Amino acid sequence: KTDFIRFYPATLVCLASGGSPSQWKLSWKVGGSSTTTPASHSLEVLGSDGRFSWSSTLNLPADQWKKVDSVACEASLSGQSAVTQTLDPHSCSV
Repeated sequence: KTDFIRFYPATLVCLASGGSPSQWKLSWKVGGSSTTTPASHSLEVLGSDGRFSWSSTLNLPADQWKKVDSVACEASLSGQSAVTQTLDPHSCSV
């Protein structure tokens, strides 16, 4: 587990589903701060239930991944409270 965190990059995927309206945005925080590492974002997908889903993928190089104490994905909509999910990299298993 430790070797994995130490030597390999990380690809993190954040999936948000069941949202409405479609203007929600996904963003990443690494170590508690907004990241400058580029992330790729999917277009929103309208489900048969009339709600939307989105995803965002963040690739962290090994040197950054091994140093951080947390990575968070935040879903936000203007005027609404953000919804955040936080990951502790050291609790990840291979």
